[in-house]
Amino acid sequence: MEKSCCHVHETTKRSDDNKRKLINRLSRIEGQIRGIKAMVESDAYCNDILIQCAAVNAAVNAFSRELLSSHIKGCVVRDVQNGELEVIDELLDTLRKLMK
Repeated sequence: MEKSCCHVHETTKRSDDNKRKLINRLSRIEGQIRGIKAMVESDAYCNDILIQCAAVNAAVNAFSRELLSSHIKGCVVRDVQNGELEVIDELLDTLRKLMK
């Protein structure tokens, strides 16, 4: 029996396309962070750095939404169908953390 992704220290099998999209998003975020670091190192104007920080926050939020959607449609649905209803509490806890 395949274990679900929703339990501590489990894994999630992702399609190559989904994995590529997530990694591409993370690579763009990584580049944005390096850009902010370079701005700080070059004494860029505070407001310009803050605008870039806002862009990074938006990018991380978009990544989280994408991953959350995939998690709900895949892991959560599968676990509920298998009668593993504790996944609902795990999802609610995750949502609480995301909404801080």
